[in-house]
Amino acid sequence: MAEKQHQSPYPMANGYTRSDAEAGAAAHDAREQRKKKRTKCLLYIVLFAIFQAGVIAIFAVTIMKVRTPRFRVRSATFENFNVGTPAAPAFSARMNAELGVKNANFGRYKYRNTTVVFMYRGTPVGQAVLKNSRVNWRATKKIDVAVDLSLGNAASNSQLGSDLSAGIVPITSQARMTGRVELVFIMKKNKATAMNCNMEIVTATRQLRNIVCK
Repeated sequence: MAEKQHQSPYPMANGYTRSDAEAGAAAHDAREQRKKKRTKCLLYIVLFAIFQAGVIAIFAVTIMKVRTPRFRVRSATFENFNVGTPAAPAFSARMNAELGVKNANFGRYKYRNTTVVFMYRGTPVGQAVLKNSRVNWRATKKIDVAVDLSLGNAASNSQLGSDLSAGIVPITSQARMTGRVELVFIMKKNKATAMNCNMEIVTATRQLRNIVCK
């Protein structure tokens, strides 16, 4: 009995030692878990910041980028068509033209009054006035105008007789349109566009063809 009573404290001492070791290991594991959680949180924050930066960059490049609208002649028909002869060159007609303003921006384009001048080999032969209006975002506005073409001022041009003999009258149209783009209702920027189109009037068929706009 005395020996057993004398030996009984040693297992208790070993038990305390194991308990302390286990507690230390548990505390270490807990610290490691907290460290891993903090690392994950920091990683998620960094990834979210990168994602946000990417979204902002895409937004700036695609949506907030201001593009120049396109302004051009789309088609035309004719009435009151009068053609002279190569010996007595003359030409006049009413051209019912369809113009187009294409707005590729993510915001409306408001343009001011615009004058379109039609010319025959550099000589003005007619014009049309467009009143101020607007083009919706990502849309094309079609504008119908009637232009009285008269080559009386160009009759002295030595090439008119040759053009009438060939049955093709070359016409150019020029204009400068000024306006303002309103991006998503928070940013407004002035933007101008120019029309510079070449086309041909076929006298035999009274049609407009080969419209090329720069």
